[in-house]
Amino acid sequence: MKLVRFTAGDGAAQWGVLNGTQVQVTRGMGGEPTGETLDAAGVTLLAPAEPSKIVCVGRNYLDHIRELGNDTGDLPAEPGIFLKGPNTLAEPGGAVQRPDWTQNFHFEGELALVIGQRARNLTPDTALAAVAGYTCALDLTARDLQKTDLQWFRAKAADRFCPLGPWLETDFDPRDVRVQTRVNGQTRQDGRTAQMIFPVVDILVYLTRFVTLEPGDVVLTGTPEGVGPVGPGDTVEVEVSGLGVLVTPIV
Repeated sequence: MKLVRFTAGDGAAQWGVLNGTQVQVTRGMGGEPTGETLDAAGVTLLAPAEPSKIVCVGRNYLDHIRELGNDTGDLPAEPGIFLKGPNTLAEPGGAVQRPDWTQNFHFEGELALVIGQRARNLTPDTALAAVAGYTCALDLTARDLQKTDLQWFRAKAADRFCPLGPWLETDFDPRDVRVQTRVNGQTRQDGRTAQMIFPVVDILVYLTRFVTLEPGDVVLTGTPEGVGPVGPGDTVEVEVSGLGVLVTPIV
């Protein structure tokens, strides 16, 4: 199923199931149908998550480690984790303003997942059952400030630095899918999740040793090689095979 979070007219945010040209309204993410059906053309999609936190894995593809010059030692022994706040979410199709306080504003296309149930001390056998669905993410980064921030706070966690969407796909195998990023129609990133140093199951098992993941929390899984700068007038598309395309204009 494709789970969508949306507004209709001037109404409050709602959840539903996208079925062709119709949206069946539900009681929350993956909840029971309310009986109301809307025309999909008449709704505005929102980021398909209501997280308490967004947990991100950095440097999870070897070629990306190399392109940033971070391959001077052994491969990471454990996932490198950083956080974004709920303030970073941006809706699919929504514009993101290039900040005037960075001179090197980068795109990073990624596979993301949204947690569906409270998760602590997951095992390899139970990890994927905690996932409500998968989607596309754009991890926007002030690359110059990433080198000076103590914990990448400005570089990664400024407002609207995490476009997410367009929907959550519940029936999805994350082990070997294509992750592409295009800028103005030109392919800039083209990798596969099978190239991850730490696959999705390992990430979830690792995270939940230390942190309780709550329903609605988001996990970003890392970006392939090919990252680079964007500026006003550029349009970034992140496509994960089977999950649709996340479009983000930069203004």
